[in-house]
Amino acid sequence: MEGSLRGRDMITTQEWSGEEIQAILDTARDLKRKREVGEPHAYLRDKVISLLFFFTSTRTRNSFEAGMAQLGGHAQFIDSTTTQISHGDTAKEIGEILGRYNDAIGIRRCDWGLGNRYIRDVAAASRVPVFNMQCDMYHPFQILADLLTIIERKGDPRGLTINVSYAYATSYQKPLSVPQSLILLMTRFGMNVRLTHPPEFRLIPEIVEQARENARQHDGSFEILDDFDAGFENADIVYPKSWGCMLRTTDHGESAKISQRYSDWIADDHRMTLAKKDAIYMHCLPADRNIEVTDSVIDGPNSVVYQQAENRLHVQKAVMVLTM
Repeated sequence: MEGSLRGRDMITTQEWSGEEIQAILDTARDLKRKREVGEPHAYLRDKVISLLFFFTSTRTRNSFEAGMAQLGGHAQFIDSTTTQISHGDTAKEIGEILGRYNDAIGIRRCDWGLGNRYIRDVAAASRVPVFNMQCDMYHPFQILADLLTIIERKGDPRGLTINVSYAYATSYQKPLSVPQSLILLMTRFGMNVRLTHPPEFRLIPEIVEQARENARQHDGSFEILDDFDAGFENADIVYPKSWGCMLRTTDHGESAKISQRYSDWIADDHRMTLAKKDAIYMHCLPADRNIEVTDSVIDGPNSVVYQQAENRLHVQKAVMVLTM
Protein backbone atom coordinates (compact mmCIF):
# COMPACT_ATOMS: atom_id res chain seq x y z
CA MET A 1 0.00 0.00 0.00
CA GLU A 2 2.73 2.49 0.91
CA GLY A 3 4.47 2.18 -2.44
CA SER A 4 1.23 2.69 -4.34
CA LEU A 5 0.64 6.03 -2.59
CA ARG A 6 4.00 7.62 -3.36
CA GLY A 7 3.52 10.91 -5.16
CA ARG A 8 -0.23 11.11 -4.51
CA ASP A 9 -1.86 14.52 -4.04
CA MET A 10 -4.29 15.00 -1.16
CA ILE A 11 -6.79 17.57 -2.41
CA THR A 12 -10.00 15.87 -1.32
CA THR A 13 -10.59 12.53 0.42
CA GLN A 14 -13.24 11.81 -2.21
CA GLU A 15 -10.40 11.04 -4.65
CA TRP A 16 -8.91 8.37 -2.34
CA SER A 17 -10.34 4.86 -2.05
CA GLY A 18 -11.69 3.47 1.21
CA GLU A 19 -8.67 1.17 1.46
CA GLU A 20 -6.35 4.15 1.03
CA ILE A 21 -8.20 6.16 3.68
CA GLN A 22 -7.90 3.18 6.01
CA ALA A 23 -4.14 3.09 5.37
CA ILE A 24 -3.95 6.74 6.48
CA LEU A 25 -5.88 5.99 9.68
CA ASP A 26 -3.77 2.93 10.47
CA THR A 27 -0.54 4.84 9.87
CA ALA A 28 -1.78 7.79 11.96
CA ARG A 29 -2.56 5.51 14.89
CA ASP A 30 0.90 3.95 14.67
CA LEU A 31 2.62 7.34 14.52
CA LYS A 32 0.49 8.60 17.42
CA ARG A 33 1.59 5.62 19.52
CA LYS A 34 5.23 6.22 18.64
CA ARG A 35 4.87 9.87 19.61
CA GLU A 36 3.26 8.95 22.93
CA VAL A 37 5.98 6.47 23.95
CA GLY A 38 8.86 8.55 22.62
CA GLU A 39 9.84 6.12 19.88
CA PRO A 40 11.84 7.88 17.12
CA HIS A 41 10.17 7.84 13.70
CA ALA A 42 12.31 10.01 11.42
CA TYR A 43 10.96 8.44 8.23
CA LEU A 44 11.38 11.64 6.18
CA ARG A 45 14.94 12.61 7.06
CA ASP A 46 16.35 15.22 4.62
CA LYS A 47 12.89 15.74 3.07
CA VAL A 48 11.49 19.28 2.75
CA ILE A 49 7.88 20.43 2.44
CA SER A 50 6.92 23.93 1.31
CA LEU A 51 3.87 25.34 3.14
CA LEU A 52 2.29 28.17 1.15
CA PHE A 53 -0.36 30.18 3.00
CA PHE A 54 -2.76 32.68 1.45
CA PHE A 55 -4.97 32.46 4.55
CA THR A 56 -4.15 32.76 8.24
CA SER A 57 -3.57 29.62 10.31
CA THR A 58 -2.89 28.40 13.82
CA ARG A 59 -3.37 24.62 13.96
CA THR A 60 -2.55 23.88 10.33
CA ARG A 61 0.78 25.67 10.23
CA ASN A 62 1.91 24.46 13.64
CA SER A 63 0.89 20.84 13.14
CA PHE A 64 2.52 20.56 9.71
CA GLU A 65 5.75 22.17 10.94
CA ALA A 66 5.85 20.08 14.11
CA GLY A 67 4.94 16.92 12.23
CA MET A 68 7.64 17.36 9.64
CA ALA A 69 10.24 17.99 12.35
CA GLN A 70 9.16 14.84 14.20
CA LEU A 71 9.55 12.89 10.93
CA GLY A 72 13.11 14.16 10.59
CA GLY A 73 12.49 16.65 7.79
CA HIS A 74 12.04 20.39 7.40
CA ALA A 75 9.00 22.58 6.70
CA GLN A 76 9.31 25.94 4.93
CA PHE A 77 6.60 28.44 5.94
CA ILE A 78 5.80 30.80 3.06
CA ASP A 79 3.38 33.70 3.47
CA SER A 80 1.98 34.47 0.02
CA THR A 81 2.33 38.22 0.68
CA THR A 82 6.10 37.82 0.95
CA THR A 83 6.40 36.17 -2.46
CA GLN A 84 6.30 37.36 -6.07
CA ILE A 85 2.86 35.78 -6.60
CA SER A 86 1.27 39.22 -6.50
CA HIS A 87 3.79 40.36 -9.13
CA GLY A 88 3.28 37.59 -11.65
CA ASP A 89 4.23 34.13 -10.39
CA THR A 90 1.57 31.79 -11.80
CA ALA A 91 0.22 28.57 -10.33
CA LYS A 92 2.16 26.65 -12.96
CA GLU A 93 5.39 28.39 -12.01
CA ILE A 94 4.81 27.73 -8.32
CA GLY A 95 4.23 24.03 -9.05
CA GLU A 96 7.20 23.72 -11.36
CA ILE A 97 9.66 25.62 -9.16
CA LEU A 98 8.65 24.62 -5.63
CA GLY A 99 8.27 21.07 -6.90
CA ARG A 100 11.92 21.11 -7.94
CA TYR A 101 13.13 22.61 -4.66
CA ASN A 102 11.03 20.48 -2.30
CA ASP A 103 9.58 17.01 -1.75
CA ALA A 104 5.97 18.16 -1.25
CA ILE A 105 3.91 21.35 -1.41
CA GLY A 106 1.12 22.30 0.98
CA ILE A 107 -1.25 25.13 0.07
CA ARG A 108 -3.98 26.93 2.02
CA ARG A 109 -6.07 29.16 -0.24
CA CYS A 110 -9.73 29.71 0.66
CA ASP A 111 -10.76 32.42 -1.84
CA TRP A 112 -14.24 31.54 -3.11
CA GLY A 113 -14.17 30.20 -6.66
CA LEU A 114 -10.37 30.32 -6.79
CA GLY A 115 -8.76 28.28 -4.02
CA ASN A 116 -9.39 24.74 -5.23
CA ARG A 117 -8.68 25.64 -8.84
CA TYR A 118 -5.36 27.20 -7.84
CA ILE A 119 -4.29 24.13 -5.85
CA ARG A 120 -5.17 21.84 -8.74
CA ASP A 121 -3.24 24.03 -11.18
CA VAL A 122 -0.17 23.86 -8.94
CA ALA A 123 -0.59 20.08 -8.64
CA ALA A 124 -0.79 19.70 -12.41
CA ALA A 125 2.61 21.38 -12.76
CA SER A 126 4.32 19.80 -9.75
CA ARG A 127 6.50 16.70 -9.80
CA VAL A 128 5.90 16.18 -6.04
CA PRO A 129 2.72 15.63 -3.99
CA VAL A 130 0.50 18.65 -3.36
CA PHE A 131 -1.54 18.83 -0.14
CA ASN A 132 -4.69 20.89 0.28
CA MET A 133 -4.30 22.58 3.67
CA GLN A 134 -7.80 24.06 3.11
CA CYS A 135 -9.47 25.63 0.12
CA ASP A 136 -12.88 27.05 -0.68
CA MET A 137 -14.30 23.54 -1.25
CA TYR A 138 -12.42 21.02 0.90
CA HIS A 139 -10.47 20.64 4.14
CA PRO A 140 -9.28 17.01 3.90
CA PHE A 141 -6.80 16.91 6.78
CA GLN A 142 -9.30 18.33 9.25
CA ILE A 143 -11.88 15.73 8.28
CA LEU A 144 -9.37 12.86 8.49
CA ALA A 145 -8.57 14.05 12.01
CA ASP A 146 -12.29 14.21 12.77
CA LEU A 147 -12.83 10.63 11.59
CA LEU A 148 -9.88 9.39 13.64
CA THR A 149 -11.32 11.16 16.70
CA ILE A 150 -14.76 9.63 16.17
CA ILE A 151 -13.24 6.15 15.93
CA GLU A 152 -11.17 6.73 19.06
CA ARG A 153 -14.18 7.94 21.06
CA LYS A 154 -17.00 5.89 19.56
CA GLY A 155 -15.45 2.84 17.92
CA ASP A 156 -16.89 1.59 14.64
CA PRO A 157 -18.53 4.65 13.02
CA ARG A 158 -21.05 2.62 11.02
CA GLY A 159 -24.60 3.37 12.14
CA LEU A 160 -23.68 6.41 14.21
CA THR A 161 -25.65 9.61 13.64
CA ILE A 162 -23.64 12.79 13.06
CA ASN A 163 -25.29 16.19 12.81
CA VAL A 164 -23.26 18.53 10.59
CA SER A 165 -24.93 21.83 11.30
CA TYR A 166 -24.60 25.51 10.53
CA ALA A 167 -24.14 27.72 13.61
CA TYR A 168 -24.09 31.48 13.92
CA ALA A 169 -20.80 33.36 14.11
CA THR A 170 -19.69 36.97 13.74
CA SER A 171 -15.93 36.71 13.16
CA TYR A 172 -16.04 36.26 9.39
CA GLN A 173 -17.93 34.40 6.66
CA LYS A 174 -16.19 31.05 6.89
CA PRO A 175 -15.59 28.70 3.92
CA LEU A 176 -17.84 25.77 3.02
CA SER A 177 -14.87 23.41 3.11
CA VAL A 178 -15.42 21.77 6.52
CA PRO A 179 -19.12 20.84 6.17
CA GLN A 180 -18.62 19.72 2.58
CA SER A 181 -15.67 17.50 3.49
CA LEU A 182 -17.55 16.11 6.49
CA ILE A 183 -20.60 14.98 4.54
CA LEU A 184 -18.38 13.42 1.87
CA LEU A 185 -16.19 11.33 4.16
CA MET A 186 -18.64 10.37 6.90
CA THR A 187 -21.15 8.98 4.38
CA ARG A 188 -18.39 6.68 3.08
CA PHE A 189 -18.05 5.12 6.53
CA GLY A 190 -21.68 4.05 6.87
CA MET A 191 -22.75 6.86 9.14
CA ASN A 192 -26.19 8.46 9.28
CA VAL A 193 -25.35 12.00 8.26
CA ARG A 194 -27.63 14.96 8.90
CA LEU A 195 -26.87 18.26 7.20
CA THR A 196 -28.70 21.01 9.06
CA HIS A 197 -28.73 24.58 7.79
CA PRO A 198 -30.97 27.57 7.04
CA PRO A 199 -32.15 27.74 3.41
CA GLU A 200 -29.64 30.47 2.52
CA PHE A 201 -26.67 28.37 3.62
CA ARG A 202 -26.77 25.57 1.07
CA LEU A 203 -23.68 23.65 0.09
CA ILE A 204 -22.53 23.04 -3.50
CA PRO A 205 -25.21 20.81 -5.09
CA GLU A 206 -22.73 18.49 -6.81
CA ILE A 207 -21.04 17.76 -3.47
CA VAL A 208 -24.37 17.16 -1.76
CA GLU A 209 -25.26 14.66 -4.49
CA GLN A 210 -21.89 12.93 -4.06
CA ALA A 211 -22.67 12.58 -0.35
CA ARG A 212 -26.07 11.04 -1.17
CA GLU A 213 -24.41 8.54 -3.49
CA ASN A 214 -21.76 7.74 -0.89
CA ALA A 215 -24.52 6.96 1.63
CA ARG A 216 -26.29 4.69 -0.89
CA GLN A 217 -23.10 2.79 -1.62
CA HIS A 218 -21.98 2.37 1.98
CA ASP A 219 -25.26 1.53 3.76
CA GLY A 220 -25.55 4.83 5.57
CA SER A 221 -28.07 7.62 5.25
CA PHE A 222 -28.07 11.28 4.33
CA GLU A 223 -30.75 13.86 5.05
CA ILE A 224 -31.03 17.64 5.01
CA LEU A 225 -32.82 19.51 7.81
CA ASP A 226 -33.55 23.20 8.37
CA ASP A 227 -34.43 23.00 12.08
CA PHE A 228 -31.44 23.55 14.40
CA ASP A 229 -32.95 21.67 17.34
CA ALA A 230 -34.10 18.75 15.19
CA GLY A 231 -30.55 18.21 14.01
CA PHE A 232 -29.39 17.57 17.59
CA GLU A 233 -32.14 15.13 18.50
CA ASN A 234 -30.74 11.71 19.45
CA ALA A 235 -27.45 12.37 17.63
CA ASP A 236 -24.25 10.54 18.60
CA ILE A 237 -22.02 13.34 17.29
CA VAL A 238 -22.83 17.02 16.90
CA TYR A 239 -20.67 19.28 14.76
CA PRO A 240 -22.28 22.75 14.65
CA LYS A 241 -20.09 25.41 13.02
CA SER A 242 -20.48 28.54 10.96
CA TRP A 243 -20.08 28.96 7.22
CA GLY A 244 -21.00 31.67 4.74
CA CYS A 245 -23.94 31.67 2.34
CA MET A 246 -21.63 31.68 -0.69
CA LEU A 247 -24.23 30.24 -3.08
CA ARG A 248 -26.57 33.10 -2.19
CA THR A 249 -24.07 35.96 -2.27
CA THR A 250 -20.31 36.42 -2.53
CA ASP A 251 -20.55 39.74 -0.69
CA HIS A 252 -19.33 39.10 2.86
CA GLY A 253 -21.25 42.06 4.24
CA GLU A 254 -24.54 40.82 2.83
CA SER A 255 -23.76 37.29 4.01
CA ALA A 256 -23.13 38.62 7.53
CA LYS A 257 -26.51 40.41 7.50
CA ILE A 258 -28.25 37.20 6.47
CA SER A 259 -26.42 35.35 9.24
CA GLN A 260 -27.91 37.69 11.85
CA ARG A 261 -31.34 36.14 11.21
CA TYR A 262 -30.01 32.95 12.78
CA SER A 263 -28.25 34.32 15.87
CA ASP A 264 -30.13 31.75 17.98
CA TRP A 265 -28.34 28.89 16.19
CA ILE A 266 -25.88 28.41 19.05
CA ALA A 267 -24.68 25.13 20.55
CA ASP A 268 -25.69 25.46 24.19
CA ASP A 269 -26.52 23.20 27.12
CA HIS A 270 -30.17 22.89 26.09
CA ARG A 271 -29.23 21.73 22.59
CA MET A 272 -26.80 19.18 24.01
CA THR A 273 -29.62 17.66 26.11
CA LEU A 274 -31.44 16.91 22.85
CA ALA A 275 -28.58 14.69 21.67
CA LYS A 276 -27.71 11.36 23.25
CA LYS A 277 -26.33 11.56 26.76
CA ASP A 278 -22.89 10.41 25.61
CA ALA A 279 -22.90 12.49 22.41
CA ILE A 280 -19.63 14.21 21.57
CA TYR A 281 -19.35 17.85 20.57
CA MET A 282 -16.90 18.58 17.74
CA HIS A 283 -15.52 21.75 16.18
CA CYS A 284 -12.52 22.38 13.93
CA LEU A 285 -11.64 25.61 15.80
CA PRO A 286 -11.41 28.49 16.23
CA ALA A 287 -14.99 28.88 17.45
CA ASP A 288 -16.76 32.14 18.22
CA ARG A 289 -17.25 31.53 21.92
CA ASN A 290 -20.68 32.35 23.37
CA ILE A 291 -21.91 33.17 19.87
CA GLU A 292 -21.34 29.94 17.94
CA VAL A 293 -21.05 27.76 21.05
CA THR A 294 -21.24 28.44 24.78
CA ASP A 295 -18.22 28.03 27.03
CA SER A 296 -20.10 25.36 28.99
CA VAL A 297 -20.36 23.18 25.87
CA ILE A 298 -16.96 23.67 24.26
CA ASP A 299 -15.23 23.30 27.65
CA GLY A 300 -17.64 20.64 28.88
CA PRO A 301 -17.26 16.87 29.30
CA ASN A 302 -18.75 16.06 25.89
CA SER A 303 -16.31 18.24 23.97
CA VAL A 304 -13.48 16.56 22.03
CA VAL A 305 -12.14 19.66 20.27
CA TYR A 306 -8.60 19.34 21.61
CA GLN A 307 -8.43 15.67 20.67
CA GLN A 308 -9.48 16.70 17.16
CA ALA A 309 -6.78 19.37 17.09
CA GLU A 310 -4.13 16.90 18.23
CA ASN A 311 -5.18 14.36 15.62
CA ARG A 312 -4.45 16.87 12.88
CA LEU A 313 -0.79 16.26 13.67
CA HIS A 314 -1.05 12.50 13.35
CA VAL A 315 -3.11 12.26 10.14
CA GLN A 316 -0.93 14.84 8.43
CA LYS A 317 2.20 12.94 9.39
CA ALA A 318 0.57 9.77 8.06
CA VAL A 319 -0.19 11.31 4.67
CA MET A 320 3.32 12.76 4.43
CA VAL A 321 4.91 9.38 5.29
CA LEU A 322 2.75 7.53 2.78
CA THR A 323 3.13 9.95 -0.14
CA MET A 324 6.51 11.71 0.14
